[in-house]
Amino acid sequence: MKHTINILGAYILLLIFAVSCVDDTIDDFIVEKPESVKELEYLNQYDVLKSYIDRSANPNFKLGAGVTVSNYLERDGYYRFINDNFDGMTAGNAMKYASVVGDDGSMNFGSVVQFVEAAREAGIEIYGHTLLWHAQQNNEYLNQIIDDKEIEIDPNATEEVVDGLTDYSVDGFTGWVGGDVPVTPYVENGVLVVENPSLIDPNYLLQFHVANGISIMENTKHKVTVRIKGTSSGSITLALGTWGAQQNTQLPVTTEWVDATVELNSTVNASDAFVMLQSGLYVGTYEIASVKVTHEEALAVTFWTPLISNSDLEGDDLSNFFATEATVGPNTATLGAAGTGADGVGRAIVVQSGDAPANPWDTQFFVTVDKTFEEGDRLRFSMKYRAELPANSESQAHNNPGGYLHWSMVGSPSFTTEWKEHNFTGAINASQAGMNTIAFNLALLPEANTYYFDDISWDFEESGTSIPLTDEEKADTLTWAMENWIAGMFEATDGYVIEWDVVNEAIAGQDTDGDGFYNLQSATLVSEDEAASNFYWQDHLGDDFVRIPVALARKHGPADMKLFVNDYNLESDWDDNHKLKSLIHWIERWEADGTTVIDGIGTQMHVSYHMNPETQASKEEHIVKMFELMAATGKLVKVTELDMGLVDENGQSVKSGDVTTEQHQAMSDHYKFIVQKYFEIVPAAQRYGITHWCPVDSPESSSWRGGEPVGLWSLDNRRKHTYAGFAEGLAGE
Repeated sequence: MKHTINILGAYILLLIFAVSCVDDTIDDFIVEKPESVKELEYLNQYDVLKSYIDRSANPNFKLGAGVTVSNYLERDGYYRFINDNFDGMTAGNAMKYASVVGDDGSMNFGSVVQFVEAAREAGIEIYGHTLLWHAQQNNEYLNQIIDDKEIEIDPNATEEVVDGLTDYSVDGFTGWVGGDVPVTPYVENGVLVVENPSLIDPNYLLQFHVANGISIMENTKHKVTVRIKGTSSGSITLALGTWGAQQNTQLPVTTEWVDATVELNSTVNASDAFVMLQSGLYVGTYEIASVKVTHEEALAVTFWTPLISNSDLEGDDLSNFFATEATVGPNTATLGAAGTGADGVGRAIVVQSGDAPANPWDTQFFVTVDKTFEEGDRLRFSMKYRAELPANSESQAHNNPGGYLHWSMVGSPSFTTEWKEHNFTGAINASQAGMNTIAFNLALLPEANTYYFDDISWDFEESGTSIPLTDEEKADTLTWAMENWIAGMFEATDGYVIEWDVVNEAIAGQDTDGDGFYNLQSATLVSEDEAASNFYWQDHLGDDFVRIPVALARKHGPADMKLFVNDYNLESDWDDNHKLKSLIHWIERWEADGTTVIDGIGTQMHVSYHMNPETQASKEEHIVKMFELMAATGKLVKVTELDMGLVDENGQSVKSGDVTTEQHQAMSDHYKFIVQKYFEIVPAAQRYGITHWCPVDSPESSSWRGGEPVGLWSLDNRRKHTYAGFAEGLAGE
């Protein structure tokens, strides 16, 4: 082991203090070293950390440190400390998307350029972290570029929106009548008749509502159109609003039927407004055929919004498809093998019916969506279908699979042994209102049969002045934005950074489709708050999204670059390393195209030493399993973010100030165990390095394991017992 003469800082201070206070008349005064100093003196024998690596046996191995770039760029003690002890650095935040990309998509690589320049001058490498992640993205910008696109229409074009209509050819008079006068409006021959044989003054003593339940909007000009005729020409007062807020004007009356129109600006929002007439000063009889209230809005257009995400059934998402087979169900529908799809291409839903069914609905295929349809909503549905035997079918409206509403929905497809296409476009009627599921009854044939469904689409008609981007448009736009980012990063790093986390933390901790492997991260698997604060690229780019940043990095990056997929909890004991097994499965899938190459796997290893012996033994067992599984892939293996906390016998985290000497030593031994197992299990050609994520203990105020003893150095930059364990692990002692 290498040695240095490096007296502990605290002991030096004590000696300086002692010398400065010497009195020649006190010859026998002796200063005793504190025990806390004595027990750490052995650490002075250790050399800088990177000196313990056997470079001849580990030519590709790099010892790294997680750094705060702004601190490193000050080029002071922190700068020298990192350069002295480590081969490379990983920026904590400075090279992440949100640190560079502004709300308008502009990119500022200033800190990245300075970081690369400083590292190049110091001769220390940089590990790039990270090209793609769902966290620390500029959500405002990314959501903005895939937001609904404005439809180009004449800015002056408007359409009339009806806020209320009373038609006395079909409606009776149910309005309020005020004033103590013997005049009561009545409906006769399809018109409202008001007879006023003599002057009534003041005017408001004869007033009544001619239309109720009107919707009005604040600061909006509403047009009131009254079809009216009188026995003499004149005018009457018309008011629009509520009892607390009315606007009024004069409505002209002629001796011919006319559509008399007035405009009033509403000062309130209300859904129960009325049109009131005051006509005490009008002498004669007038008749009203109808009263209509409208306002103008910018012209809207209609468009179709897709409701099914896996229409072609080439993905694994079956959340829109269910089946009941021979009375068993509803269950998630079965996806057939490759070649079962339309015309023998791709995959299809496969539904089996039984012999001698009692009811047509004993076997059903359900297509369900998240939207609940109301009366008047329009839908468009299509699918391709066939069966092993010719058969008829029926369709029904359901509220969720099995929740019958109505016997008719999108027609009755007739199955043959050849692929056919069924299309339906129509509006929801009153009996179908509340539906969100189309059910196909498939047990009309008395014999058992096999039914196939493919290319299933269900769209909802919407209107507005903007239209959602299609899934293809969103994917294309995001790929464009991703390339801008990746190309910009490689330009900023100028070929110096040749190792990257190409994708960070892609794997979720749930297996929702039952295929035996964890899903990819998705907004659908997290809370609303998490979904809002993160941007899940994979939700828009599909399960094979990793191929895109890999291809872009190969296109814009250095030829000798190494790309890693990095994740946490790969050493998990609670699921027997299932997250790592899932990650390996996904990497195999991503590389199955014959083009995508992922060079290595990064494991974050934010671990803790557990004072409970059984728990600790389990943790160590699964650390070994992790390295074995990673080594078996043949890929480069890098510990990208190693740090360690302490958990007591009761499962509680221990803060730095409360750690005993015994516990410090236990943590030191655990570091030694981890590093030694890495070198023992991972073949030399695959050893790409270990990065200590938090070399110095985390301060209490830190958002990262605040106040925990995660470092190899204390907050005052003194080596800890863990330094020895880490160094000895590197040295293989």
